[in-house]
Amino acid sequence: MKENLKVVGHNAVRLDILEKVTGTSEYTDDIPFGPNLLHMAVLGSPYAHAEIISIDTTEAKKLPGVKAVITGEDYPEKFGLYLKDKSIFPVDRVRQVGEQVAGVIAVSYEIAKAAVKLIKVEYKELPVILDPYDSVKEGAVLIHPDLGNYEIEPWLEAQPGTNIGHLRRIRKGDIEKGFAEAEYIVEGEYHIPHVAHTCIETHISVSKFSLDGRLTMWNSTQSPHTQRHIMAQSLGMAHKDIRVIAPPIGGGFGGKAGISMEVMAAAGAKSCPGHPVKLRWTREEEFYNSSQRTGLRNKVKIGFRKNGKIIAFKHEMFWDVGASAEYGSNVVNATGFSATGPYYIPNVYIDSHACYTNNPTCSAYRGFGYSEFSFGIESTMDKAARIMGIDAVELRRINAIKEGEGVAYDVPMNPNGLVECIDKVAEEIGWGIEEKSDDSNKIIAKGFASVWKAPAMPANESSSAFIKFSEDGSINILVSGMDLGQGFITAMAKIAAEVLGLTLDKVRVELPDTDRNPYEWQTVASHVTWSCGNAVKRAAIDAKSKILDTVQRAHFIDKSQLYLEDNGVKCTTQDSFFIPFSDFVINGIQTEHNTWVGGPILGSGMFMPEYTNAMVDPDTGLGGNPMVHYTVGAGAVTVEIDKETGRMKVLKMAEAFDLGKAINPDLSKDQIVGGFVQGLGTALWEECIFDEKGRMLNDGFTDYKIPTIVDVPRDMNPILVEVPQPDGPYGARGHSEHTMIPVMPAVANAVANGLGVRISDVPVTSEKVAMRMNDPKYREEM
Repeated sequence: MKENLKVVGHNAVRLDILEKVTGTSEYTDDIPFGPNLLHMAVLGSPYAHAEIISIDTTEAKKLPGVKAVITGEDYPEKFGLYLKDKSIFPVDRVRQVGEQVAGVIAVSYEIAKAAVKLIKVEYKELPVILDPYDSVKEGAVLIHPDLGNYEIEPWLEAQPGTNIGHLRRIRKGDIEKGFAEAEYIVEGEYHIPHVAHTCIETHISVSKFSLDGRLTMWNSTQSPHTQRHIMAQSLGMAHKDIRVIAPPIGGGFGGKAGISMEVMAAAGAKSCPGHPVKLRWTREEEFYNSSQRTGLRNKVKIGFRKNGKIIAFKHEMFWDVGASAEYGSNVVNATGFSATGPYYIPNVYIDSHACYTNNPTCSAYRGFGYSEFSFGIESTMDKAARIMGIDAVELRRINAIKEGEGVAYDVPMNPNGLVECIDKVAEEIGWGIEEKSDDSNKIIAKGFASVWKAPAMPANESSSAFIKFSEDGSINILVSGMDLGQGFITAMAKIAAEVLGLTLDKVRVELPDTDRNPYEWQTVASHVTWSCGNAVKRAAIDAKSKILDTVQRAHFIDKSQLYLEDNGVKCTTQDSFFIPFSDFVINGIQTEHNTWVGGPILGSGMFMPEYTNAMVDPDTGLGGNPMVHYTVGAGAVTVEIDKETGRMKVLKMAEAFDLGKAINPDLSKDQIVGGFVQGLGTALWEECIFDEKGRMLNDGFTDYKIPTIVDVPRDMNPILVEVPQPDGPYGARGHSEHTMIPVMPAVANAVANGLGVRISDVPVTSEKVAMRMNDPKYREEM
């Protein structure tokens, strides 16, 4: 039986639209901090790998206007969320170009920058590793010789004495028997480079250490409570003495999850008590030091029966996590559990390695590794379809995982509409219908991909929410999730409004402040609509219960006859009965005896998925339940390609995702469109290019190319499928990250389908297509 929903599932204008459109949102850099504000600049290493012999800060300290100069001698602590392998400032060695070896705090940024240039550092260069294959070679120099001594989460499997920060193994069924029984075996090897988050707002933190020992931070962050926790551990402070305030965020995409430069800003503030200290990355520093997306070298081997069913699957992944695995290790872990793609496979072998290199540190990036490994899987699926003579879309239908079938770690798959997504995308893109260009030098081709993704988070991830009423019957929702543009604020408002019978103009969702707002793990993993949405719904139900109890006690009407609608309380047995919330949610209800019933209405709610278990068998990856659920989908493109130059233009896209329940359908469609455009950048242009010394050659928007409006296809077709998630708020599950995952393989498959050229290393640039078009090494039979 369907719920008669009045707010959830209906379109609404996002609540923060006016300040975003008019440019009046006050971001961290816009906040005035007065004349006591100090500025911080950092000295970055010119070497990718080197011992620090000495640091001389004498001249820098003498410069007028300099208040403090700090190094690893002052702050040698290690920090990290999953694996504590990062230094606030390094003591013994640097591990990437740009790693901060010292910080200067001064009365102006210009003075701080000038003082930085006066710091003298003596280095001894060490061998540099820039490729994950090189990092795992026998005899490779160790980037983290002390790996065995680092603090680490118990579910991670670091390999001391190597450059592997984590290894996730999956062994399901009998892989050798599976390949022996396969009638077709198809293989591929792929390479995905680092890419940058390219948020409009670079990383910024303003920190103030009060004379009473209180640290207050204003951070552009996805993780205010997690940042407070890591800060407390790193600086040896009590959590109650650290306050993180999160103003609106100018883009995140995972790059502002966890913690990076914020701990340096805190160290700078501790060195200058009583002054707010601002640290803001330049665009160049943002490319080097915020974090990048993990690079990947992977090998895919799939065994098929004659009818197209997959019987065996082997996937070896070597992730380039850069100089630190403190956050990237979770990317490696999550993808290790899921690197089969959305297919039921009885025999699975997966090795997922977190490989240290001397490239910039990597962390979360929209898709959390699924974009990278899906490229290899979906490219191999297309190769297999051609070899077996089976339509590529039909091959995906044949193997699409169904509810109850075991995933790679042998836990039953959740309810899902994968086949419906596949069918709707195929229909919308006109799969199987040939199209021709009016230009004889150009061909039109289509590419397809199926995808899935599960939230990657600790087994004890949790969300909480407070709801408080005001005298006029409006509510404030206090949560600590962040709106990164995905419409989180509007979604939480709609969930609460649905429960409480409110119109949206009566709802305000507050930005996080760890002193005031309740706990939220992080705004990552496309999980906050599901997790925080459950907490908000429970808080609203708690408030609703108190409202109904108050009215029952005052008017002697059984609660079963009362309901909330139109910003007040109504009765099923008395048509004329209506009490606006504004009449009683603060002051209560006066009785005939002139006493009062009730009082200020407050609601609280929390949510934790209590069925998860990350402690699996390290040799097989089995025995636990590390993921909560999967969101599935499919995507396709129609591409026009110039046969002489290789230049491409995407003419049409179609993507469908099963999001369980669309809380706000128009915003969900916008997420699909936005994710596709971001995915298009990584498919066609984006990559971080390094020289042999680890220096980035395109650390600015002049040379690092991202999509513009002229690159966006005119024909965009976002499709919503709704198979409810049993434990989601109104059946909802997240889908914001998923929308960019199918783009890279769909584009590469379109090129292969149109020209017979298989590009196995993204981006799929025009140059690669043109140069490889007649090279037998890259040809596939048409």
